[in-house]
Amino acid sequence: MEISKYILSFISGGALCVIAQVLIDKTRLTPARILVSYVVAGVILGAIGVYGPFAEFVGAGATTPLTGFGYNIAKGVKNAVDEKGIIGIFTGGLQAAAGGTTAALCFGYIAALFAQGRGQK
Repeated sequence: MEISKYILSFISGGALCVIAQVLIDKTRLTPARILVSYVVAGVILGAIGVYGPFAEFVGAGATTPLTGFGYNIAKGVKNAVDEKGIIGIFTGGLQAAAGGTTAALCFGYIAALFAQGRGQK
């Protein structure tokens, strides 16, 4: 892989993070609403066919943030509907996101084992 691909991934992922930070700083939106908006934007952009080419072009800079999670869910639902019919609406997103979700839960649990919690004041 060329170094330019790494730079492009870094810039595109960073741009998505900068947009989120500006929204946090300049609007009254809560971080939770911004995160949900990113996932929904990824689903919508994936459904209309815009996010796929963008993700292929910039690589991990588009697939790692929450917009990539939304895109992954939309892609999984589309593939499952093509394979299984209407039941794919319910199973596709879960199958597509299972690996990333499992990894996040496992790594979070491992980190919790080594971290010390603070009591509430």
